[in-house]
Amino acid sequence: MRTAAHPSAETLREAGIPFESLDPLYASSRSYDTFAAKAVRLLAGAAREKKVCYCVDGGAFEDRVASLLARRRGTLVFPGVSKSAAAAAKAGVYGSFTAVSAQEAGERELTLPLVVYDLADRALASDVKLAIAERFGDEAPAVFVCGESAKEIALYEADRQDTYDMTCALVLPDEPLLEKKKFDLYDFLAIMRRLRAPDGCPWDRVQTHGSIRINAIEEAYELVDAIDADDPDKMCEEAGDVLMQAAFHTLMEEERGHFTMNDVLTGLCRKLIDRHTHVFGQDRAAGADGALTVWEANKMTEKHQATFSDAVNDVPEVFPALLRAQKIAKRTAKGGWKLTQEEARAALKRAEDDLFAQGAGALGEFLYAAAAYACAIGADGEQALLDYAKQRQRVYTAFEALVRADNRDVNALTPAERQAYTEAAERVARA
Repeated sequence: MRTAAHPSAETLREAGIPFESLDPLYASSRSYDTFAAKAVRLLAGAAREKKVCYCVDGGAFEDRVASLLARRRGTLVFPGVSKSAAAAAKAGVYGSFTAVSAQEAGERELTLPLVVYDLADRALASDVKLAIAERFGDEAPAVFVCGESAKEIALYEADRQDTYDMTCALVLPDEPLLEKKKFDLYDFLAIMRRLRAPDGCPWDRVQTHGSIRINAIEEAYELVDAIDADDPDKMCEEAGDVLMQAAFHTLMEEERGHFTMNDVLTGLCRKLIDRHTHVFGQDRAAGADGALTVWEANKMTEKHQATFSDAVNDVPEVFPALLRAQKIAKRTAKGGWKLTQEEARAALKRAEDDLFAQGAGALGEFLYAAAAYACAIGADGEQALLDYAKQRQRVYTAFEALVRADNRDVNALTPAERQAYTEAAERVARA
């Protein structure tokens, strides 16, 4: 038997049928995975010498060991009565539900209604509580089932009950959407669909790809701003706003019958697997640079880019000019235009000379040369410019404060005075 601690073991004892249990094996195993692997080896080995009947409490496929044994040739399965269904019924949950053993609750994607069975002891109940509270919240309504009793509790009370044994289960009924404290992707999509419904929000219903196009850019910038500020709360909020934009455009196409969120997620997962062949395939990558090389090669294959020009011309036109220039410089570098630092510096000097000789007409050449130089030295030109612009903001703010403190007009300074105030402001900004 899987365990002699369940009341069902008494049936065999009363019938005088001798049996062995796997309780000692479970107690000596480091984890449930280790136990399952050892149990399968033990039972399969015994079955090579004689017929073995492996008994579990509840349905056969509610036990991982039984599920693994069932895949072996020559195994005969008698499914039995589901203990998770019995626990659900005691809690008043009927129809479909998610069932998972207590030992595996932290490894599965969980949805409501939920039945967690085999809540055999307080320590296991505590582990289960922690695993699912992150998903549904400490205050989620639950039912603690033990034997024939069923008691309504809050989830945080799951490890505060008087009795725990192999008949105990924790049942979380489904909750009305508006009463939930925590939500998942399915709830989010349900809310978005409700907003787009004929009787939903008038503003959300009339939006098109074009009308909210700029929102995706704005929300992405706000997320980057939160990242720069190293503000976790703001990052969490802005990541949600970016996700909402992606979902909004996806649902519009779902309404038109073109693709769904499942299609988006499938494409994303497929991309991650196919481009990380150094993780999921046979390729090898030495460090981050090697991984990026593998990624880029797989990306070109995936996009059917037969030449480097295909990759160069695939840079989005909507990118800010400096970011786009740097992307083009990086991709042309992979296609034979890779410049050394000295070559990039020389190109920048030539562009600088042309700039002063030809005026504004050569400005684009100069700025592109600066982007190419950033690539050559392994820098991010967009970030470098941003950092310097922020530094000039700080210096100017200090400059104006110093001038105003002397009751002077910033536009009435001599060049020498302006220089003196600027040098003092730079010292203040660095302090």
